[in-house]
This record gives sequence, C-alpha cells and structure tokens, in this order.
Amino acid sequence: MRKLTESSIVLASHNKGKLLEISELLEPFGVSVVSAGDLGFEEPEETEDNFAGNARIKAHYAAQKSGLPALSDDSGIEVDALDLQPGVYTADWAETDNGRDFPMAMGKVWSKLEERKASEPRTARFRCTLCLAWPNGDDEIFEGKVEGRLVWPVRGENGFGFDPMFMPRGHGQTFGEMEPFRKRAMSHRADAFDKLIECLRG
Repeated sequence: MRKLTESSIVLASHNKGKLLEISELLEPFGVSVVSAGDLGFEEPEETEDNFAGNARIKAHYAAQKSGLPALSDDSGIEVDALDLQPGVYTADWAETDNGRDFPMAMGKVWSKLEERKASEPRTARFRCTLCLAWPNGDDEIFEGKVEGRLVWPVRGENGFGFDPMFMPRGHGQTFGEMEPFRKRAMSHRADAFDKLIECLRG
C-alpha cells in the first residue's frame, strides 16, 4: 500500500459538508485539505455504475489538475426495499433546475416505499468509497458502510443529504439529530477513513 507523505491534498468535491468532515478527520495527521471547488475545478462527469469507479474518476481528475494527491468520496444510500436504490445515483435523486433539494429527495424515497408497501423496519445503509490518487496515476481504495433504517417524518437539522431520515442501527436518533462529533464517529465515512489511516504519515 502506498503511503501518503505529502502534507497537503485536494478534496475532489464541491460539497462544503464533506470538506468540513474530512478536514477534521485529517487534521490530527497534519494533513491540510483544499477543495476542488475552492481551486475552481469543474466536476468531472461520473460515468461509472459503482462507487469505486466514480471515486476514481474524481480523484484522478483532481490529482492531475492540481499536481497534488487527491482524495475523493463517492457515497450514497442504499434502501433494501427499493432494490438498493438510489445507490450511486443518490445525488441525482436530489437534482432540480435550482440545484440539489434533499428534502425533496427524501420525500421521493419515502413515497416509493409507501407505494411498495414496504414492511418495517425499512432498512438501509450509507456506503462510502474513498479514493486517494496521486498525479502519477497510483491510487488506493477504501470502503466503509453504516447500517440502519429509514424514519418518517424526517428528524433533525444537523448533517446533510439523507441524514435526517437515517437512524443508525442501535441508536434512537437520526444522523440529522446527532451532534456532528457523534455522527462522525460512527459514519460510513469514518469506517472508510479508518481503513485510510494506514496510508497517512505515521
């Protein structure tokens, strides 16, 4: 496994929530993070049908544009009763002409569950695939997940995306209700990050 020896990386994302979360995760290791959005990079088209493929597209694009190692995060929610949808298309379900609308997307998911008369608990999981890529084309992949169930109406105003309707297994609060530090400790991103640690400078 290739080790990360650089002290600066690019986060291949325009999502400010992800930037904050990943910056805080990397800070103890002395790694500073700048986002592709802050550097003015466009978002490459994600043409793969799996998390790892899309993570690679984003990380390699940012690494080649910046000349620095780049970390991408392709993540989404899989709903068992919806045949693992939306999955890699999680962000697409929130797209509107005026940007992403996750309250609308959460309503769409719940409506489809109601249409199918899905039984309780309506199980789901968040998945996260991290890709750390270098300008020379090397990369490493790290995958994480967190199991839980969906609730309605949505609860809480913390987090982002589908957090307000996702209750992790063994807990009585949604990710949207939890304090950010509690969510980060058990999230799919933290699970993947734990596997990334071996690449960080020791």
